[in-house]
Formats: sequence, structure tokens, C-alpha cells
Amino acid sequence: MARYVLGIDLGTSALKVALVSMAGEVVASEQETCTVTLLPGGGAEQDPRQWWEQVTRTSARLMARAGVPARSVAAVACTAQWSGTVPVDEHGRPVRAAIIWMDSRGAPYARRITGGAVRVHGYSVAKLARWLRTTAGIPAQSGKDSIAHILWLKHEDPETYRRVRLFLEPKDWLNACLTGRAAASFDSIALHWVTDNRNPDRIRYDPALLRLAGIEQSRLPELLAATDILGPLSPGPAEALGVPAGIPVVVGSPDLQSAAIGAGATRDYQAHLYVGTSSWLTCHVPFKKTDLLHNMASLPSPVPQRYFVANEQETAGAALKFLRDQMMFGDDPARAYHEFDEMAGRAKPGSSGVIFTPWLYGERTPVENRFVRGGFHNLSLAASRDDLVRAVFEGVALNTRWLLGAVERFTRHRLDPIRFIGGGAHSDVWCQIFADVLGRTIDQVADPVNANARGAGLLAAVALGELTFDEVPDLVQVARSYQPDPAQKGLYDNLFREFVGFYRRNRKAYARLNRERGVGGRPG
Repeated sequence: MARYVLGIDLGTSALKVALVSMAGEVVASEQETCTVTLLPGGGAEQDPRQWWEQVTRTSARLMARAGVPARSVAAVACTAQWSGTVPVDEHGRPVRAAIIWMDSRGAPYARRITGGAVRVHGYSVAKLARWLRTTAGIPAQSGKDSIAHILWLKHEDPETYRRVRLFLEPKDWLNACLTGRAAASFDSIALHWVTDNRNPDRIRYDPALLRLAGIEQSRLPELLAATDILGPLSPGPAEALGVPAGIPVVVGSPDLQSAAIGAGATRDYQAHLYVGTSSWLTCHVPFKKTDLLHNMASLPSPVPQRYFVANEQETAGAALKFLRDQMMFGDDPARAYHEFDEMAGRAKPGSSGVIFTPWLYGERTPVENRFVRGGFHNLSLAASRDDLVRAVFEGVALNTRWLLGAVERFTRHRLDPIRFIGGGAHSDVWCQIFADVLGRTIDQVADPVNANARGAGLLAAVALGELTFDEVPDLVQVARSYQPDPAQKGLYDNLFREFVGFYRRNRKAYARLNRERGVGGRPG
């Protein structure tokens, strides 16, 4: 009988549950939409209890519809949005809403623990040296790292802080619900910036960094490798999911890392691009390194003895959702994305000179600036709706080109081809735009929306001894490859120069406007 992994992928905007074969084939999947609560001052939260209700409901529906016997499910593996904080009590129950990766309210406290009299890029020279040597990074001044969430609670809601037994990443909280055991993977804990990452296979908490961060180790979970077995699936959760009790639950990885596996990009310098709510462009590397100027570092990977280049751009597919919900398709959103493709395809490359900057919720890389905001530039009365839609597609791609330059300098490798996954990879038009703007071959991965769940399944197959990570790239199918059109190179070179210029000329204005509105923080 064929054996499957139940892969659970908790994204920001959607929860997906899939049955993944030991060879990485997604044989069935179900999903539900997640909601985000945006709060004054840069807050962004979600309800973990709602996550769990959606996980169990979606899994039960999947098992009822998939036509796969429950006894063929051999393991469960979770992946989830990274850099989130679920504060739980001694029973593992959330004591408040989860603070997610978009939340920047902890910025003043992140700056407080990293500052000092003699500074470089706003960081104390002595603290910077210690953090970089040990972790390859340092708490971001944007306040969007997990440690900043914890510090915000400690200082702004001390009553809740006192009730917290453990602070868990979203993936690790789901695992605790499944098994009753709370643990973080070497990669999921990284954005707390309190671990010694110098040996990627032996990550440990660092007492000096814990003191600098101002958090007790007792409030953080034990550490395990992503391919470890956390424990057996408990009977109650098993019944709710519709699968057998006692099957192994794999420790798993957050979304950036599982996406690389699900894209088939597990070898060194094998790049993948993800476009969902946010986006990233990353690859595995055999070295630990930091690029402070561009807010990037190589952090522990689930692949043994490897690091991956950690970066993220805040708004990608979310820009299309904003266009859909706020500007164009409020009455009939279901048809929007198909029509967006048609509209972008009708417009000429370059969108009649209209440039869209997608910084709708600040930016992380290649600049860290929580004040910067998006917009349409060079609008004229001659601009059509088709031009505006294509400008959004092109603006996200131009932002990725900005990141690509920083990543290639970081790795000292030309990244070509680039595997493309996430909801954005469904769009043939967007695939070609990315190829033209980046000047790279874009490999559109088959079934790109389920890449994270597939990655969780493949990681579990490695954990169970069914596969090795080196075999993964040959198991992930490419649906189609898109080559850059040489005729568009000059056009997009010019647009890219103007795109970056908009940021450089206007960043002080963004800071003035948004600091006055109470966003707070320091611009990059």
C-alpha cells in the first residue's frame, strides 16, 4: 500500500493541508482562507485557536474526499509562516493572539537591546560583533523578528508576559498541539537571535545572547533538528485530523525552508523565488555569512551542514489583493486574478511608463525600512486600467530584481535558472515578466501553490529514511520554462533604475509622513 505524509502548511493568507507521497507527489489538497488583524502602530495578529480549528476541519475534509485510506498516512509534518510568536501557558494554551511576522511594534525594544554609544548602522559595535560572530545576524531594527514580539509583550503587556510559559513559533505551536511536546527546530528558532549557529548541525542557546536579549531560556522551547521525530500523534488530534493515532510527527521547518525543498532547490546555489502574500528569493549555501547593509544572512537550514540565504520582501501577491479588494473588484473578487492576467497581457511591456512600487507595509530586504510605502508613479490621463494592472506585476518583479542583485553579490554566484513557486507562479504572464525583468530563466514549478506542503512531505520522507535531500530536485517537476526576451532588456534596465531612484529620493518623506502617523521606528 502506498504511504503518504499529511502535510500542513499554515500561511498568512491561507491554510493548506495536503496528502504527499513519499516521492513528493501531492495527490490531494484542501485549503481555507486565514484572516489577519492589523492594529495601530504596526500591529499584525492572528488567532491561533482559529488556526487549529481550520487545521482539523480542513484535514478532516481532505481525508473524507481524497479516496485514500487513513491507514496509509505514515506521518504528519507541519510548516508555517516564520517569525511569529504564540505565547502559551503551562498547558500549551495561547494566552493571547499570535503576533505574526508583519508586526513591527517591538521596534523600540529591538533597538534598545542592540544599541550603544558607538554604532554602525544603528547597532552597538560591540554587540554587533558578538551577535554576528555567533548567529550571523542581529535583531532587526524594524521590530519584526520574533525576539522583538516577545520584548514588546514584556514591556507593553507585562501582565500577559507573566502568564506565559513558552513563546513558540507558529509551526512549533501546531506541533505541540499534535503531540503535547513543545520544541523548536534549529531553523525556526533562528529569528530569536539567541542561538549559536556556528555549527549548523549543533545549534544551542547562547547564554550571553539570552542576557543581551533580556529573555530567560526557560521561556523558550527545546531545540531539535528539522528531520527529528518530535513524537507520536496524540489520539485526540488524530481523531480530529482523520488519521491514525501514534504515527510520527516530524519536527519540520518554517515556510522559507520548506518552500526550498518543495521547489526542488536543495542543492547549493539552486535558487527559488516564492510569490505569495510576501516574496523571497533564496538558495542554499555551504557557509555562514552576513550582509548587514541589505538585511540578509545565511541561517541554519534543514539540510545537514548547510545554510540558506534568509531574506524576505513584505508585499508581493498582497499588492494584487489590495488592487482587487480596494480598487477594482470589490463586488466580484472571485474573477479578479484571471482577469488581471488578461489585463496585464494586453498592456505593453513597461505599462506605458507607469511604475508601481509595492512597499505597502514597509520593506525588509534589500533595504530594511518600515516607513516606506507603495504607489503608482508617472501616472497620466493616457494610462489605462490594463497599464495599472501590469505595473503592479512589473513592480513586484522590479523589487525582486533589486533583491536578486544583493543575493548574487552575497553568494558570488549567478542564479540561473530560478525555480518559481507560490500563488504568483500560476500566472504565465507573471512568469514571463519575471524572466524579462530579472534577465533569468524562470522555471515554473508544477503545482506551485502546494510547494510548501510538498516540501513538508519531502522533509518527512527524508526523516523517515525514504529519501535523501540530494534526491529531491529530481522529484519536483517543472511545468514550463520561460526565457528572457532580449528585446525587453533596455526597457526594464531603465525602469529598474527609476524604481530604485524612487526609493532613494523619497525615503525621508516616507519617514516624515509615517512617523507623524505613529508608525514609529527608524528608517533604513
